[in-house]
Amino acid sequence: MKVLMACGGTGGHINPALAIADIIKSKYPDAEFLFAGTPNSMEAKLVPQAGYKLETIKVAGFQRSFAPKDIVRNVKAVSYLAASGRRAKQIVRSFAPDIAIGTGGYASGPVIRMAAKMGVPSAIHEQNAFPGVTNKLLSKEVNAVMLTFKDAMTYFDKDSSEYVVTGLPVRGSINGISRTEARRRLGFDDAFTVLSFGGSLGAGCINETMTEAIKCDVGEGLPINHIHGYGGMGKDTFPQAMEAAGIPLKSNRLRITEYITDMDVCLAAADLVICRSGASTLAELEAAGKASLLIPSPIVTGNHQYHNAMVLGRADAAVVMEQKDVTSEKVIETIRSLSRDPDRITLMSHNAKNLHLTDTNQRILSVIEKLLKK
Repeated sequence: MKVLMACGGTGGHINPALAIADIIKSKYPDAEFLFAGTPNSMEAKLVPQAGYKLETIKVAGFQRSFAPKDIVRNVKAVSYLAASGRRAKQIVRSFAPDIAIGTGGYASGPVIRMAAKMGVPSAIHEQNAFPGVTNKLLSKEVNAVMLTFKDAMTYFDKDSSEYVVTGLPVRGSINGISRTEARRRLGFDDAFTVLSFGGSLGAGCINETMTEAIKCDVGEGLPINHIHGYGGMGKDTFPQAMEAAGIPLKSNRLRITEYITDMDVCLAAADLVICRSGASTLAELEAAGKASLLIPSPIVTGNHQYHNAMVLGRADAAVVMEQKDVTSEKVIETIRSLSRDPDRITLMSHNAKNLHLTDTNQRILSVIEKLLKK
């Protein structure tokens, strides 16, 4: 079996593609894979690191601004677009795949479109509750559309392809450790535990509010454990704020780091998770069955993080707080209120777990195997 994967731009598109490739390889160890992506984005590093071959194609998005630098970028995007069809055809013809799968991002468009045009059975996977432009366009040309959230179906032309809710693959290590063992590893007792983070880069809004929340809880001596990942954008401010307040970065109630490298342990230990609402993060919250306070990023395409968050919000698995409404006082009050209400935490956790699809891998394989029979 020869599988062509197309993805690019962000980890939100690349990681699902890598996960799908791993799912296929687990059942078909002799399968051959080729990834198509852009030469200067994250896939140029992540795909080879994962052991897969990458062919590059130059594609870029258009800027809506008329600023001089954006005009230059748009001229470049037009030149890339003109050549993308020819390059996509080279990739598809040379590899001759049995199936082509796209997971979004600029590179996915011309490659999957060309594969479908050349008669290759094709599918896409949409990670978000509000689909991206590339996948909305491709949905009219591919054989199957895999969805993380059923809600996304509202935004597609449902007569053009077969739609299957598969969920989003999550790391196998999630749920591999008990809460008791996780807290023992972290040096915590059994008090209410908050895990907060804004991704590898961090999120200024979450860092600012958690600075105040941690200072407040430590200052009042409350039995609340905190795990916080401040990310790259917080490395020059968060530790300094803690130092100014006389708060250590690590104690029997605190674990504060730039990056959280043992997310499985930290998730297992947490009662409440405070974070953004990217699709992969929410899939892990559901798999782990964790109550959450979600603060969607307001600067993402189509405001898709808000739509993602509301899937959990409507299921009473999360409190959703838009960034424009966030204050330290509101976040602190939410933490305090939930820490005093174990029944509510239990209910939210149960509701999150009920959203998790336990057979995601098999659902994805079923879509792929059905297409291979065409």
